[in-house]
Amino acid sequence: MQKEAPSRHVESFLEMLTVERGAAENTIESYRRDLSDFAAFSQARKRAPENASTDIIRAYLKKLSGAGMAVSTSARRLSALRQFFRFLHAESVREDDPSSVIDSPRQGRPLPKYLSEDEVDRLLLATHARRGADGLRLIALMEILYATGLRVSELVGLPLAALSRDGNMLIVRGKGGKERMVPLSEPAAEAIAVYSEVREGFLPKGKSTNAAARFLFPSRGKHGHLTRARFGQMLKELAVEADLEMKRVSPHVLRHSFASHMLAHGADLRSLQQMLGHADIATTQIYTHVLDERLKRLVQDHHPLATK
Repeated sequence: MQKEAPSRHVESFLEMLTVERGAAENTIESYRRDLSDFAAFSQARKRAPENASTDIIRAYLKKLSGAGMAVSTSARRLSALRQFFRFLHAESVREDDPSSVIDSPRQGRPLPKYLSEDEVDRLLLATHARRGADGLRLIALMEILYATGLRVSELVGLPLAALSRDGNMLIVRGKGGKERMVPLSEPAAEAIAVYSEVREGFLPKGKSTNAAARFLFPSRGKHGHLTRARFGQMLKELAVEADLEMKRVSPHVLRHSFASHMLAHGADLRSLQQMLGHADIATTQIYTHVLDERLKRLVQDHHPLATK
């Protein structure tokens, strides 16, 4: 179906976006394409786009869904329509807004990417094969990350004072300045103890020493501690050594792996929420996909009819 030219009301709307909101040319063209597509659909039903009813808008969204369009794209087009009809209402072209009663298409939250336990083991083996002070620091970083699921910014910026006196807990300051206590695994605690013997070698010389001295992982850089970017590079190098795809390995993927593996081994959501520093347990609940997968595997592996 050939698309009709945009109506004068569509052009007025696009002009408003340019003049009053300073929208970029690419943004204007995106709105033009979306509204032209809707105009063609509406005009095929004997309605100018500015006179379209709620039923026509719903039918249009249903058509997009039936054509296999991504939910995010449908949501963007509905957003364009809403802004268009709000404009018409504000300009007294229409007395109502037919888009106001339409719910946005529900966008499923993407499941977190994570590594299997075997893949994490391979990463840790590659880490423990490292030698020297750099190796001891990397072992401590990796063991802490997989034992606690810290955000990478929390990990690299850990103050030396975050470590409890017995060396078995971390006091972490997370988002919003909220503090939480996170237990360390035995391998993580041991890795920190061994790394502590070489930590001073990472302290910068001169005036910046005092600023860096308060961090568990000091650095000679301007931040005074190891940067997120540098740790990310170190992980990519480890991925190669562990024969894993570099694009699949990142600090956040290891955080997801920690959470997924904890749930798979029986951790409860409330405890996991506390360790991850999530303000809302709904954020933590996304990891329950692991339990679903585990249940599927149990059925596939043990149900008497599973192999038939």
